[in-house]
Amino acid sequence: MYKYEIVMYWSGEDQCYVTEVPELPGCMSDGETPVEAIQNTQEIIKVWIETAIADGDPIPEPKKRKEISLEPNKETIAAMLEAE
Repeated sequence: MYKYEIVMYWSGEDQCYVTEVPELPGCMSDGETPVEAIQNTQEIIKVWIETAIADGDPIPEPKKRKEISLEPNKETIAAMLEAE
């Protein structure tokens, strides 16, 4: 699994979850569920990196961010399940 930051949002226009990888210009994906969107994004990151290598372009290192851990509460879990 790649460790790049992934931004996800719902696209009402496309009726799917859209993801972007800010550190990899143009690297985007989507999915019908949040889980599918992340899985598709991991595949697209792989393709992005393979293309960069083939073209001789630099591959940015994933940004190191301070990690935090949040305990999900019932409302958060319910919202995530509803979204799927």
